[in-house]
This record gives sequence, structure tokens and C-alpha cells, in this order.
Amino acid sequence: MKEWKIAQDVFHRLNRNHEDDLKNVDITFSDGTVADAILHFNRKVDHWIYPAKSYFVAICYASWISEDFGEGFYDVLSDPELLAGNDPYFITYEKDAETYNRILGAITLPIPMCGMVPDVRKYYESEFELALKKL
Repeated sequence: MKEWKIAQDVFHRLNRNHEDDLKNVDITFSDGTVADAILHFNRKVDHWIYPAKSYFVAICYASWISEDFGEGFYDVLSDPELLAGNDPYFITYEKDAETYNRILGAITLPIPMCGMVPDVRKYYESEFELALKKL
């Protein structure tokens, strides 16, 4: 098993309650997935917009895992367990490359720390803390 997956698994076994649990946050559903995902990269929003948030977080995670652990970006984005089975709206790159490509065409990689990115980065660092300490 890959190091990042081990760290993620350990984190989720030890931490059952998460501040971004969908039962505990305000969410909105929208048909504007691409525009709303891009919005999350660029601005602070006071609620999560689904399914755009799922694409946004998946791109952030895939980018950081590829940087931190030397994994292929699209391989990680195509992993059905990228978000540890915690996001019912997550769709892999393989299943919706068109939407991901439209979002990726409108953002900058590496991902700048603006919009909702710092919030997701904080969660990422907690989730992968065990593996990141080894780096």
C-alpha cells in the first residue's frame, strides 16, 4: 500500500468526527459545477457548493499528493479512494475527464493559497500528517 494511503487510512481510523462532515456544514447544490469549482479556488465562500466542492477538493488533493509523494497527478485523481470514501459526490477523473479538464484549464498549478484552498490544505495536512513528517 502506498505511503499516503496508509497515512490517510490511519487518520480516518483514529478520527471519526470531522468538522467538514456534510451533516455539520451548510451546503448548496448547483448545476454550475465548473464555474462553482473555480469559485472555490478563487474566493472564500460561506458554504460548500456540491458537486463542485468534490471536484475542487479532489484536484487539490491530487495536486498535493503528486507533489508530496511523487505520484502521478492523473493516477491519483483517478483513484476511487482518493477522498477515503467520505465524499458521496466524488467522481474520478476517469469517469468525468471533461469536467476536470475544464476546471484544470481555468486554474493554475501548483495551486495558489487563495479562496478555499487554505482550508482544504489545513485538512490535508492533518489527514496526511504521519506521512508528511517523514518527508
